[in-house]
Amino acid sequence: PMMGSEIEFFLFDSSYADAHATGYRDLRPAGDWVQDYHVLQTTRDEPVIGAIRRGLEAAGIPVEFTKGEAGRGQHEINLDYTDALAMADRNVVYKTAVKEIAAQHGKSATFMAKYDFDETGSSCHVHSSLWTADGTRALFCDDQTQGPSDLFDHYLAGLLATAREFSLLWAPTINSYKRFQPGSWAPTGVAWGVDNRTLGFRRVGHGSSLRIESRVPGSDANSYLAFAGVVGGGLYGIRHELPLEAEFVGNGYEANIPRIPSSLVEAIDLWRNSAVAREVFGDDVHHHILVMAEAEWAAFNKTVTDWERRRYFELI
Repeated sequence: PMMGSEIEFFLFDSSYADAHATGYRDLRPAGDWVQDYHVLQTTRDEPVIGAIRRGLEAAGIPVEFTKGEAGRGQHEINLDYTDALAMADRNVVYKTAVKEIAAQHGKSATFMAKYDFDETGSSCHVHSSLWTADGTRALFCDDQTQGPSDLFDHYLAGLLATAREFSLLWAPTINSYKRFQPGSWAPTGVAWGVDNRTLGFRRVGHGSSLRIESRVPGSDANSYLAFAGVVGGGLYGIRHELPLEAEFVGNGYEANIPRIPSSLVEAIDLWRNSAVAREVFGDDVHHHILVMAEAEWAAFNKTVTDWERRRYFELI
């Protein structure tokens, strides 16, 4: 499998020390404007973003491009695609480099999926395709029609069939599920389309570049587990020759289609009861991920939050 990913992050003028001292409240984004297609604003951030690009290149990680995104101070740095394991390794170096180089410039960065209610979320869109072992032929492309092959259809059908049960691999934290909001550029429904960003999956490219974009993973995802979830779901569809449902056309936010889990608790329950997850990953891996997620939920569940104090301090 070949993988590429688009991991977004927010950059702040506050240093990590200052952010910690304020309890990560009232942080000043590096930009006052939405970054997306704002030529001047991205230029202002270039001293940091450029340093990150150069650092990655020096580490042997080729950078495809950088782009401002839909939040104030939000950026995306796309790395060249490669095989799945190498891509996951690159992502670890990338996320570490962003934080280290931001700190060197007196700034901070976060890969939280939803750092603030009023800002857009940060994603890790995963692009995947299957090739022959020698890398010379794209298996998603039909040699005769140059359109999607039967293998492509089964792979995508597998992703759709396992998406809800495997969501824990793509959205591993309490905060992950705050990102899935209607009208937010993040998907809420499990369906596929072509140029439809309201859905969890998109068919992208043509010919040898034909691939599937999985839009569910957030920037807080562990790339190794996220990629395993994508490949595992796809191979499940191939192994069982699952038929691909018709392309969804329309607004996925408003449609009556299966929904991405709305909370970590729901995702844990789906994973716990998933016979498919046990089949694909084995009992040991299934149990390990379940215990890890339950520990995360238990840690949150005994925490008193700012929201609770504001909500209940005087009212009850």
